[in-house]
Amino acid sequence: MQQLANDMKITLTGDLGSGKSAVSRILCEKTGFEYVSTGKIQRQIAHDMGVDTLELNRLADSDPSIDERIDSIFAALADAPDGYIVDSRMAWFFIPQSFKVYLQTDVQVAAQRIMHDPLRDREQYSSQEEAVQKILARKASENARFLMKYGADCTNLANFDLVIDTTRRTREEVANLILEGAAAKGRTSNI
Repeated sequence: MQQLANDMKITLTGDLGSGKSAVSRILCEKTGFEYVSTGKIQRQIAHDMGVDTLELNRLADSDPSIDERIDSIFAALADAPDGYIVDSRMAWFFIPQSFKVYLQTDVQVAAQRIMHDPLRDREQYSSQEEAVQKILARKASENARFLMKYGADCTNLANFDLVIDTTRRTREEVANLILEGAAAKGRTSNI
């Protein structure tokens, strides 16, 4: 595998529970790049406000300062001289020269992953069905808001350099596919 440029930005977005955070950590270990995560930022803001992440998204529909607070962090990375692994719904949009990756997964698998992730202790669900409903509602809320606010269509997979279905792949396999794609950066792939 080729060495990545020291200032490369790899942006990961995709379905909730698709493994973005776990894969990002592996990518950081393999590249030495710094990790920046919207999910972590959003969960902290939600916690600070005393709401869950779905409610934070609903509040963001009418309070633009929430998105502005998050988005400004990612926009600033575009011209940073260092390499970054960025786990964010909108980093692909704010860092257009990045290697843009979209991770997909089956929503039932996503719900299982989220419910059993000890790092997501602020996202509690009474059942897998509730988790699926909230995952789909959150995704719909975010997609609609980003389309209206920025004209950014997160559902258009042509916006990404690499699309990977993580449903039946290990985190390590996904990370390796991303590194191979980033090294070859050039054409869109669906894996």
